[in-house]
Amino acid sequence: MPGTTRVFCVSTLFGAATLAAALDAGLFAPTDRRLLLVTNNAANPETTPSVDTMPGFDRIRERFDDVLSWNETIAPFHPGGWGPRADDVPMWERYVRLLWGLGDDEVHLAVESVQVNPALALAQLFTGAPLDVYADGLMSYGPTRDKIDPLVGTRIDRLLHLDLVPGLTPLLLTEFGVPPVLVPSEAFLKVLGELAEAETDTGAGIEERPALLLGQYLSALGILGDAEEEQLHLAMVRGAVALGHRRLVFKPHPTAPARWSRLLEEEAERLGARLTLLERPVLAEVAYQRLRPALVVGCFSTALLTAAGLYGLPVARAGTGTVLARLAPYQNSNRVPLTIVDALLPDVEDGAAVGAWSMPGRERVAELAALLRAVGFAMQPKIHPSLRGEAERYLAAHLDPHTWRYFKRRRLAALALPGAVPAQLAFLPRNAAVRRIARRARALKKGVPGNRR
Repeated sequence: MPGTTRVFCVSTLFGAATLAAALDAGLFAPTDRRLLLVTNNAANPETTPSVDTMPGFDRIRERFDDVLSWNETIAPFHPGGWGPRADDVPMWERYVRLLWGLGDDEVHLAVESVQVNPALALAQLFTGAPLDVYADGLMSYGPTRDKIDPLVGTRIDRLLHLDLVPGLTPLLLTEFGVPPVLVPSEAFLKVLGELAEAETDTGAGIEERPALLLGQYLSALGILGDAEEEQLHLAMVRGAVALGHRRLVFKPHPTAPARWSRLLEEEAERLGARLTLLERPVLAEVAYQRLRPALVVGCFSTALLTAAGLYGLPVARAGTGTVLARLAPYQNSNRVPLTIVDALLPDVEDGAAVGAWSMPGRERVAELAALLRAVGFAMQPKIHPSLRGEAERYLAAHLDPHTWRYFKRRRLAALALPGAVPAQLAFLPRNAAVRRIARRARALKKGVPGNRR
């Protein structure tokens, strides 16, 4: 007799921990089977460790009946680039049901980033399967980065997310009326505690509470150049030392070049400090528990908010202004976590602000929510047209030398939003003669060789 199988798809240990916490909190109804589907979305998955090889994964695995590999299922295709063609869906579904032993079971899915593969491929493959989406970071507070087919979007029941900024409501998937559901912080902390218990090497030999520096490898995303990211990490070292820290630990991105760590060690030594490289591929939250850092410094990592909100650790940001200026296109989904960190957290170079900082209260969160809705509309106006009025009101009332960093004049002009034209030139769009001259200038520009694109 057919039963019910729920398939949980994960690509990161943080996401797996989020799902484990949701299960422990009773947020998923009982099913006959729970399958954990692991996908390695790295550019070169053959040489990059998968989530099921990470320290502590065995503690999470206990909550599931079996662990499957999406990479092996669709080999030789890459998880990030493959999705079933419409005509091939019945064949692929039969193949996967046979391979995974699903039989005629009713399938429920829990996925992340449903707008892209591999989550989208799974949703398309199991036509009609109910969907839960879980968010493993700050991007949940921003708009869906791509328009989702209604045949998929209307099947999404809930958005499960962590309370990273208490009082802030996610914008993700609201175009389909998907309700957000909090994964209790207590349950998440319990899972993280299990991971920390399984990791005994992290922190060995480090007796005093260090400043922990978080690397993100932004050059791999095309956001910064290699030399610029080196300077960002060096700024973290200098900022931490200037605040009085003489013991530093750098947690690099797993695929970052080893030479970066050597440069940081040399800079720390020059400044009279000592820097240790955290080579173990553990979650930042595990490092928090093992090291109890006196300060956490990063660019716009979600781990900055878990440090402050879940562990009560002092935090500081570095380089967000540079990244905000460089991030392109405007729709880049990293803009939302970057905006949140820049707006809420103190700069590591501002010692007084770092020392006085605390988690934001209700009024500050309300201001952040208004900013994010304006940024969200500017990023995805076709997905969230209903936010235009709020965006216009925010821009008309709050654009100043500081908030300009979150917007681009060209983007505001393309969307006919306040701020597109400097206040002293606001009369120009209403001048018919000026509009005619501008149209002629654009036409002439297009006609000049080398200006065609």
